[in-house]
Amino acid sequence: MRHFTGSRIVDLARKGEIRISEHGYDELAEERLFVRDIVSDVSNGRVAEDYPEFPKGPCVLVLQRDRDGNPIHVVWGIPKGQVSPAVVVTAYRPDPKRWTSDSMRRKK
Repeated sequence: MRHFTGSRIVDLARKGEIRISEHGYDELAEERLFVRDIVSDVSNGRVAEDYPEFPKGPCVLVLQRDRDGNPIHVVWGIPKGQVSPAVVVTAYRPDPKRWTSDSMRRKK
């Protein structure tokens, strides 16, 4: 991960300093994704979008893979004014109609 927020999130995940938002849990369940897969794959993720000035705190959209190797997008954030924990804000499977074939860029 090339951004400060992304690097910080990987560090927090490795230390186990993670929280899943209520919305995040709902989205994980809806998409049939597992918390352990998201957490274990964060260090392999690639930052697709960076939101350093997001009002609730800096966050990044990370392209990760599920246990079958399929792409998933996970929005990780750090609460505003804090340095921990890394929070899974939401996670979903990218819609190929809205994302490029590598799931890294939105289609125009």
